[in-house]
Amino acid sequence: MTHPHVTLPRLTSLARQAAPRLLEGVVAPLAVFYAALALLGFTGALAAATAWVYAGVIWRLIRRRPVPATMIVAAIAITGRALLALWTGSPVVYFLQPEVGTICVSMVFLASVRLRRPLVQKLTLDYIHLPSAVLRHERVRRFFARITLLWAFVLLANSTVSIWLLVREQLPEQSVADYLLVRTAIVAAISGTAIWVSVHAFRRLLRRLHHETPKAAITT
Repeated sequence: MTHPHVTLPRLTSLARQAAPRLLEGVVAPLAVFYAALALLGFTGALAAATAWVYAGVIWRLIRRRPVPATMIVAAIAITGRALLALWTGSPVVYFLQPEVGTICVSMVFLASVRLRRPLVQKLTLDYIHLPSAVLRHERVRRFFARITLLWAFVLLANSTVSIWLLVREQLPEQSVADYLLVRTAIVAAISGTAIWVSVHAFRRLLRRLHHETPKAAITT
């Protein structure tokens, strides 16, 4: 049985596709929240973070660009989080909600592997384009299953650390900045390691596919 012929994308090209969305969806919201927290306090930070998400939606609508479903879900989620945090007056409530949600997502990651529909593959395709021939390759299927398992445990570890910090500190408003710094550093270390492992594994996968493709062509 031969493998399908694959056209392999360059890793640098994939990174260029993913970087703008990661900056918009992950780095920028955290920077906006932290800057607003320092200048306007916790309530101002809530307003700024919520406004950032809705500004992204409105910008796409104005430019007649499709609004990703993940962005709509994010807008709904952050609205609920902000309203509940304002109602309770507790920063803990605001930061605890996404951690509970992340634990649920990690369980979905695990279930997707069991169902042979690894969620990391679907999420990857939201950021970068991979040829269908690549996705059908057996090595690629195994890769996405293993990486989905990895990220299920990464998400679980990040949420566990974050909840432990919240419970330990009880997070009065004046400690929000300290919590964000410590949590961000720990989560960045865990996630950064996982990203390095994922990228290294993906590069290794591409090299193997590159060597296998000529052999498949010869056997056909």
